[in-house]
Amino acid sequence: MNITTNGEGTITGSAMPAAGPQVLDRTCKVPLWTQLRDDVARRIDAGEFGSAFPGEHALRDHYNVSRQTVRMALRSLREAGVISAARGQEPRLIRPQIEQPLGTLYSLFSSVERSGMTQNSVVLGLDERRDARAAAQLGLEEESPLIFLHRVRLADGEPLALDRVWMPAAIARPLLQADFRHTALYTELASRCNIRPAGGAEEIDAVTLLAPQAASLQTYEGAPAFAIQRLSCHQDVPVEWRTTLVRADRFRIRTNFSTATGLRMTVSGLDESPH
Repeated sequence: MNITTNGEGTITGSAMPAAGPQVLDRTCKVPLWTQLRDDVARRIDAGEFGSAFPGEHALRDHYNVSRQTVRMALRSLREAGVISAARGQEPRLIRPQIEQPLGTLYSLFSSVERSGMTQNSVVLGLDERRDARAAAQLGLEEESPLIFLHRVRLADGEPLALDRVWMPAAIARPLLQADFRHTALYTELASRCNIRPAGGAEEIDAVTLLAPQAASLQTYEGAPAFAIQRLSCHQDVPVEWRTTLVRADRFRIRTNFSTATGLRMTVSGLDESPH
């Protein structure tokens, strides 16, 4: 999928040229439902269904087959883990999920690449500015200059996360020369600023996306997401405050536990203002 931005910083997607349905061969020995399944799989690989997967009625019209033939093909695709469909809902593609363990200073760039997908970003903003709230999070005076990086993170060309990062300008100004379309922030911090975050704190909340956020992530208003706030430190000094919205259908969190150490979690109160 080709990604562009409009004048307001919202990304828009234009699907690649449609592969289109092939005519099924009613004279060969291969069952129609198998031909339909294989052709739909071919179209998925070609990226034709980037925005929405067609329902049973659309597939019947496209291929001029019976409802039973379509259902057999879709059942096979569900069993193969290609699509999913809850009762009473249209089928949808199952996209690979990015898995990230808790309790580590991870790089989303590395997590995506490690999963076998390509990580790119649409850079919506990279500049020096002032932000009182971000400065407070970093333990700085309200008027302190900050380096601000705003990106839409993509996995195999599909929006995964909406990322905003603030860093003290005193240490991060060299990042203004970096090209963040295909690189990791921590790699650039290390090479350009000699800064290597080694710890910090992170909060993760379950939220639903507002319309502008959903538009940037190319999903629907009210879609589930993870809202992540991270403060990372270098030698116990805050160097990064980040807020990230990650599509919940593309990302999962994993942790380990044992009978010896158990699982230590901190649950905040539910009476705080919503994010």
